[in-house]
Amino acid sequence: MTDRPIVLFDGVCNLCNGFVNFLLDHDSEGRLRFAALQSAAGQELLARHGLRDIDSVVLVEGGRAYTKSAAAIRIAEHLGWPYRVARVARLLPTDVRDWLYDRIAANRYDWFGKREGCRVPDEDVSDRFLS
Repeated sequence: MTDRPIVLFDGVCNLCNGFVNFLLDHDSEGRLRFAALQSAAGQELLARHGLRDIDSVVLVEGGRAYTKSAAAIRIAEHLGWPYRVARVARLLPTDVRDWLYDRIAANRYDWFGKREGCRVPDEDVSDRFLS
């Protein structure tokens, strides 16, 4: 697919789409690629990494898949300063970080809403999306 990091996201989640917009705006080098979890590319990457029943952000990088808080921290590191400071969250036990991540993920549709269909990327960033 690509040797660049790929962010898999829930294509119908407003919070996830807002996160993708944030990444597009702040990834000045354009390193990150994107695919909706619901897309063929997203499903292929999930299967390749043995991930099932995933419905929130995943980062695929260097033959490895990061999930939950590990994915969020690793993605922030790709953005550089000041977002890279998110790595201090690794000082917290993974169980604590993932518990917080899971609380947000479980309530994201209630808090932020849900789209009828997956995101269609704008023409100016469509080359960064896998389908």
